[in-house]
Amino acid sequence: MGAEDDRIVVEPHPGRVRVLFHGRTVVDSRRALSLREAGRAPVLYLPREDADAGLLERTSHRTRCPYKGEAAYFSLRVGDEVAENAVWSYEQPIPQAAAIAGHLAFYPDKVEIVADPAG
Repeated sequence: MGAEDDRIVVEPHPGRVRVLFHGRTVVDSRRALSLREAGRAPVLYLPREDADAGLLERTSHRTRCPYKGEAAYFSLRVGDEVAENAVWSYEQPIPQAAAIAGHLAFYPDKVEIVADPAG
């Protein structure tokens, strides 16, 4: 295995994870994945099926990561409150990051993320 193979590490998060936006639960999951990328803080990826899809609005924004692929973005809307491009998803990630397909990640400065320990 080369250094690039070790750049992305995806592991199950052992506890419950909730994402809140203006008092609404966006995601409540016990199936989160923690992705560690060399030189960066871990990011939690949550199954899309565990999200309240009615709060997500797809945007045209896209970014590309050489280690994960192309990310699609969503804004969050609760009443009049909107967080533009607060959520991203690698819908068809490259093979090294395949585990995060169908998962959502959130900018922690735009939402409240509550990651409970195992149990």
